[in-house]
Amino acid sequence: MSRTVLVTGAARQLSGRFVRHIRRDPDVVRVIGVDTRSPAYPLGGAEFVRADIRQPSIVAVLAEYAVDTVVHLDVHGTPATAGGGRAAVKELNVLGTLQLLGACQKVPGLRSVVVKSSTQIYGTAVREPAVADEAAPPKAPAGGGFAQDVAEIEGYLRGFARRCPDVRVTVLRFAHVLGPAADSRLAAYFKLPVLPTVLGYDPRLQFVHEDDVLDVLSRAVRDGRAGLGAGTFNVAGEGVLMLSQAARRIGRPTLPVVKALAPVLGSALGALGLGGASAEQIRSLVHGRVVRTERLREAMGGPLRYTTPETFADFAAVHGPGLLPPDVVTRAVDRIEEVLRRG
Repeated sequence: MSRTVLVTGAARQLSGRFVRHIRRDPDVVRVIGVDTRSPAYPLGGAEFVRADIRQPSIVAVLAEYAVDTVVHLDVHGTPATAGGGRAAVKELNVLGTLQLLGACQKVPGLRSVVVKSSTQIYGTAVREPAVADEAAPPKAPAGGGFAQDVAEIEGYLRGFARRCPDVRVTVLRFAHVLGPAADSRLAAYFKLPVLPTVLGYDPRLQFVHEDDVLDVLSRAVRDGRAGLGAGTFNVAGEGVLMLSQAARRIGRPTLPVVKALAPVLGSALGALGLGGASAEQIRSLVHGRVVRTERLREAMGGPLRYTTPETFADFAAVHGPGLLPPDVVTRAVDRIEEVLRRG
């Protein structure tokens, strides 16, 4: 069946790429991108509607275009524009999702809702399992932050699924999104000239390539055996990188800070306008998180195209080397070893 797909957050880089990507799907006849600001690039034949998902008027947009599939990508850990604070991000994430789901509930022809979530929902506490799967309960800190946002969002989605059993609800918990053009929080962190870290900790990291994100989202939209179906899926590339490994591969020196002072440093750097640094970001880099992806592999018939190391290598090829290029460091270490051997 032909689809009419509405994509939220179309002015964002990754959302805009998905709009252009899904527009080329032969089963999709119409794509509507929605955002509060106009995108800075063409949407590849898709239509754009300036609308705020936090406002009741989003119901009229869904009805006017006879939307049958909603892909909600306007869930982020950083403000859409410079100067936006944490309160604005939470309002868009939580209130925006709540209002959008309320609007979806009023559209009789709606068939599918796909929502971007995050593996950060599992938390990073030291006593949590080393590897989390989709059955693990959310462990987001109650004090707020992006992890708490996605926990609340998924709570609203479970309620929506109960009220609308005829609508297929697909939740995609993405690991950190990286790639040459990625604008995620962790991408901004790895672009810093020096990486602040927590002394004594070397967190495990998983990444998902932005190209794989587009593929997974496309499969979530499709019906039948070509699609993912309803449910919750972890989305991450195979393998794991330690933060220290990632720092060496992109040539960035690290600045270890004692754990008690790390949030203070993160807040101070964030106040200076460094997008990759914040108290929340530094806290997330204490233990890290790793997730199982068997459910996704089974639905897709295999793993994602890019592994975690390959995803980071693709990112580093564009944004590295830093102050300590890996080849230079390797030559220096080799020379030191040679001097030590010769006495």
